[in-house]
Amino acid sequence: MFILILQAIWLYIKDIAGKDIDTVTILKFMMYTIPVIVPLALPLSILLASIMVFGNMAENYEFAAMKSNGISLQRAMRSLTIVIFSLGITSFVFANTVIPWGNLKQRNLRRNIAKVKPAMAISKGSFNQLGDINIKVADKTGDVGQYLTDVIIHKKNPKRSGNFTTIKSATGELKSSLKSDIIQLVLEDGNYYEDLFVTDNKKRASSPFLRTEFDTYTLNVDVSELNDVDMDNESVTDDHQMLKINELKTQIDSFSSDYNENLKVYHSNQHEKWSPGGLDDTISKYLDSTETTEPIFERLTVYDQRRTVDGASNKVKQQQAALVTRGKQLQRERVRLNKYEIEIHKKYVLGVACIILFFIGAPLGAIIRKGGMGLPLVVATIFFLSYHFIGIFAEKAAAEGAFPAWIGAWMSTAIIFPIGIFLTYRATTDQGFFDLGGAINGLMDRFKKKPKSVATIS
Repeated sequence: MFILILQAIWLYIKDIAGKDIDTVTILKFMMYTIPVIVPLALPLSILLASIMVFGNMAENYEFAAMKSNGISLQRAMRSLTIVIFSLGITSFVFANTVIPWGNLKQRNLRRNIAKVKPAMAISKGSFNQLGDINIKVADKTGDVGQYLTDVIIHKKNPKRSGNFTTIKSATGELKSSLKSDIIQLVLEDGNYYEDLFVTDNKKRASSPFLRTEFDTYTLNVDVSELNDVDMDNESVTDDHQMLKINELKTQIDSFSSDYNENLKVYHSNQHEKWSPGGLDDTISKYLDSTETTEPIFERLTVYDQRRTVDGASNKVKQQQAALVTRGKQLQRERVRLNKYEIEIHKKYVLGVACIILFFIGAPLGAIIRKGGMGLPLVVATIFFLSYHFIGIFAEKAAAEGAFPAWIGAWMSTAIIFPIGIFLTYRATTDQGFFDLGGAINGLMDRFKKKPKSVATIS
């Protein structure tokens, strides 16, 4: 748990470092992180502990002493089996109550910490809202990211809607004290552009704009909202990792209903748009005519033919773009729906995985006959990483719709289940993982030269 907490802090260090966060807030962040990493820490801990304990007992011939007194491996594992099944049930309750709470608290606290300082509120390569300006930078340097490179600013005007003022500069620097509500943004070597406001709509398209070059330009920005951040504010509450099973089912029903309704409305709109009733009046009058049997296109004038071809080409291009956009939107909705369904199964998977990994670790420790933190740690890490990565790939593929959501959630557990049965059988029947010595001897015998037969003389 300690290692995974450090890994989580390192992962989110960019949101925490340089923010002058008090110790209580950091401790809260670590406390909220603990439930989030339990799905990783708990199965790995059970696997490693079972391998170490049973490996140590086998190494010290304690199983041999038990068997000589008529105590089988199943009987030796009986009390621990009861404990593990109880732990599996407890982990399900934990996954349905505490883990969603931890995700809710940690996600919102991280969002609130990211708003504390203006220099940290500006991310590279994208526009960021900072007071009454929208700013984009190519790079940030300095201890707290105060030195900016390739700055682009869109400044808002409270009397006009839209972007009419643009400022570009090669470099910039954010200057302010930690408690100041106003920061100074000092820009160097840039240009100031502003569209002039014209009341006449006819002249607005050809209206000039103001362009000014500057060596140094100072811009004062009100950041009082950034210095008055409520760390307990919870603005995000509907993420799939923050909900219990009953809440997830409610959301799934709502998303499914909306998805089906939107799909039905879209099909209806497309049918009305491309039905004969939606044709242009210029074309429809030729369809109504029964005076000739000539093809419709040949009955049109040259002007109408050109207009028809251009219109058809534009409609096809528009429809192609609309279909691509609509397809991406429906795919996003399906992915969101699949993630909610996967999250329900993951709450059951945690408890089952703990039980199965115990029945892998215990017989595996008895087979390898090695305790301590050496070989057991290596074996446990290999098994767990295989289980974990299979789960990640399966969940991602299921979220994209490659196969049903329940298969993606249970695939890694279903793969390791036969391994647990196989290892338990080999350990209870006093067999190794596989007979390496016998396999090698059999292979060597195939390559040995057979002795020549000696003829007997009668």
